[in-house]
Amino acid sequence: MHGAAPAQVGFARRESSPGERRANGAGLGVLSGIARKPVRRAPMVVLNRSEITPALGIVGDCRGVLKPGGSGKRQVTLMERGDWEAATAELGVTLPWWERRCNLLVDGLDLPQRPGARLRIGHDVVLKVTVEDDPCTRMDAVVPGLFAALVPDWRGGACARVLSGGWIGVGDVIEVEQ
Repeated sequence: MHGAAPAQVGFARRESSPGERRANGAGLGVLSGIARKPVRRAPMVVLNRSEITPALGIVGDCRGVLKPGGSGKRQVTLMERGDWEAATAELGVTLPWWERRCNLLVDGLDLPQRPGARLRIGHDVVLKVTVEDDPCTRMDAVVPGLFAALVPDWRGGACARVLSGGWIGVGDVIEVEQ
């Protein structure tokens, strides 16, 4: 698993736009990465844009499908870039963020650490934070010690349920609504 590159769909690193820089300066965040896994344990597929729906989460991601009677509490996972960089720095390694196997990478925003908080991404998508995204022991297969480095202070990220769907893209502004 370590060192394996994900399948990439239209992924390219780019400079931030003036709107993104304004968003960061205003205390808002920016979506800086999107990834999905088509089936359990599959490599992550990194995207520039994706559709998110209340029924499917990130379209094409195996974890997002809302099952009959299910809570959908883990439809979408989010992680702060700063937390990932701090965890990997503790281990003295540099790893791509998708090794965490989360769906969305956030820059410039402290994700709320409370269930019920709402996040708006772009114009239409609204997510509700449900629980902390606890790291699994599989993280130690990536790099020994990564599991423990992701445990403190919600470093592993947050899980969310989709309240309102739409299209998101790298560079979209993210804001906490409540």
